[in-house]
Amino acid sequence: MEINDITQIILDCSYKIHSKLGSGLLERVYRECLSFELEKAGLKVEQEKAIPVIYEGVRMDCGYRIDILVENKVVIELKVVENFTEEHIAQTLTYLRFSGCKIGLLLNFYKRSLKDGIKRLIL
Repeated sequence: MEINDITQIILDCSYKIHSKLGSGLLERVYRECLSFELEKAGLKVEQEKAIPVIYEGVRMDCGYRIDILVENKVVIELKVVENFTEEHIAQTLTYLRFSGCKIGLLLNFYKRSLKDGIKRLIL
């Protein structure tokens, strides 16, 4: 499956969840619901996927965790915040770098309209 097809399914599922649940719930609620919807759509999903740092050939488990990794290709970082910050973008780019993925979606379920809370990041 192509990256654009995967990201479209992710966005469709995200819109569905946002329209049913609304904004401002706990991040873990959206993570569980989105994982459920993506699996129902037939995609491979991993929640809170640990990402090690490789330093001088040594694997360091430093506590980095991707909210949702889809098909080992797309990193999803979920937020429930008023606005994205540079730290949120940097965090997602770090996950992309360490995971080897090229595409990330930063989704903010705090926004009244989810379309105002979507940022696509490309490494």
